[in-house]
Amino acid sequence: MNPAAYAVLNTEAVKHNMSIVRRHAPDAKIMAVIKANGYGHGLLRIAAALTGVDAFAVARADEGIRLRKAGFAQPITVLEGFRNSEELDAFLQQGLDTVVHSFQQLEILETRPESAKLGAWLKIDTGMNRLGFRPADAAGACQRLRQCRIIAGPIRFMTHLANADDKNDGKTVQQIALFNDTLAGHAGERSIANSAGVLAWQEALSDWVRPGVMIYGISPFPELTGKELGLHPVMGLYSQLIAVKPVYKGETVGYSGTWRCAESTLLGVIAIGYGDGYPRYARAGTPVLVNGRRVPLIGRVSMDMITVDLASEPGAKPGDPVTLWNDDLPVEEIAQCADTIPYTLVCGITQRVQIIEREN
Repeated sequence: MNPAAYAVLNTEAVKHNMSIVRRHAPDAKIMAVIKANGYGHGLLRIAAALTGVDAFAVARADEGIRLRKAGFAQPITVLEGFRNSEELDAFLQQGLDTVVHSFQQLEILETRPESAKLGAWLKIDTGMNRLGFRPADAAGACQRLRQCRIIAGPIRFMTHLANADDKNDGKTVQQIALFNDTLAGHAGERSIANSAGVLAWQEALSDWVRPGVMIYGISPFPELTGKELGLHPVMGLYSQLIAVKPVYKGETVGYSGTWRCAESTLLGVIAIGYGDGYPRYARAGTPVLVNGRRVPLIGRVSMDMITVDLASEPGAKPGDPVTLWNDDLPVEEIAQCADTIPYTLVCGITQRVQIIEREN
């Protein structure tokens, strides 16, 4: 039985997108960010496609443990670090590297008697104001971390860029300069660049880069699509028409009657909704491809269905194929129509969407 809503994942696109990373950062090691279930694409699937990367980054320990249990031997850095001594035990058992970003973590590390068991990144907060030590505290934190018996190998350093998706925002240059100034005289590998840093900020390239969204063929810049950057989308989302019917002038469509028919038209009902991960707040006019041609969304997105105006496709019939996003209809465009970012769309695909994996 054919699925109503399904996503096709092109793992070959992952390899192409990684070639773009290498083109922009030829001298850097690559820590591929595969948190949040590989940005909704499948943690283990994406890890398997990322042949040749130097390390993986995940957000939380359970993601790293899944990778280890699946047999992945690459270095794995947990970006949120450990939360308590019990979770630190799991890091040690599974060979996970931690990000150290707080004095509370330092206090836990200082109590541990193990020798040379844990790889560590010290995070400097240069302006994101989330995790990390303030520059004024960095030297002291670094000294304390070096004295912890449990730390294995040289300490490495990272920061995170807050505004790198805006090529005209001077904050990125300020953050990079602050990071470098803070670490002057401190030896150790460094990592600054996320996807936007890799693509747009030469100054952000250092020993390591941490590409995330670009791995999946999605642009980190609001004014560009991945395709315009030479990236290939990994995910396409599809469904089909399940009903075609006339709607007459003056009638409304969908919950709350937010869309009223100005002229009689042909309406199509598609088997997808926010219960599948299609954005609830996609506005009327959001493009949908029916038989490969654009038609506009009308009415509110409901849990299981959306409706489109088929005036330009009068020959459409139930069973015809529908594309919600893919290489021909960028997910970035759909995100703009829903006043969100493409990250939320690919991460939001639900379990009832069937996943089909292809290599081309």
